[in-house]
Amino acid sequence: MKYPCSGIILAGGLNTRFSGNNKAFINIDGKSILDHIYEVFSGLFEEIILVTNDPLEYLGWNFNVVTDIYQIRSSLAGIHAGLFYSTNPYSFFTACDTPFLKTELVDMIVNNIQPEIDVIIPEAQDGLQPLCAVYSKDCLTPVERHLARKKLKIRQFFQKVRTKKIPEKLLREKDPDLLSFLNINTLDDLNRAKQIIQNLK
Repeated sequence: MKYPCSGIILAGGLNTRFSGNNKAFINIDGKSILDHIYEVFSGLFEEIILVTNDPLEYLGWNFNVVTDIYQIRSSLAGIHAGLFYSTNPYSFFTACDTPFLKTELVDMIVNNIQPEIDVIIPEAQDGLQPLCAVYSKDCLTPVERHLARKKLKIRQFFQKVRTKKIPEKLLREKDPDLLSFLNINTLDDLNRAKQIIQNLK
């Protein structure tokens, strides 16, 4: 059964470290990163939304493509747009450059949704993972206030909402190496991802 929760992909980055090439379309082991995320989401969510400022790049995809309402280059603006357009009370967010996002981990995070909680977020040794987390519609107002004040760090609004952290021990039960949190931000990251693929074969 799919969850009454939307799956939202943020694809609004400038990709400056990849010569302007879209990271979502990076091919890793014969599959684009976006293909991988879509496969994970399509098994879990009826509604899939992609937030981008370049919607024409995604015309061939079977999901709802939206753009930022606040024209600010920030993941927080992407979260705002995703929540605004979502038709569900909760939404799971990821970035478009996460090639190893695991269905089991997403499933576990979403299973922690509770009516009295606004944010369900993993907490690993290197800190919170705000782009592998669930946010409720009740986050819209505090997010809007922070955007209006140019307070763009996602974690800054957490003190205004009810947050549940999922500890690393539970995360590793579903994703032992926490590869779901690996983002392809640099060429070194891309090379590391390709090495991980080789090691898994």
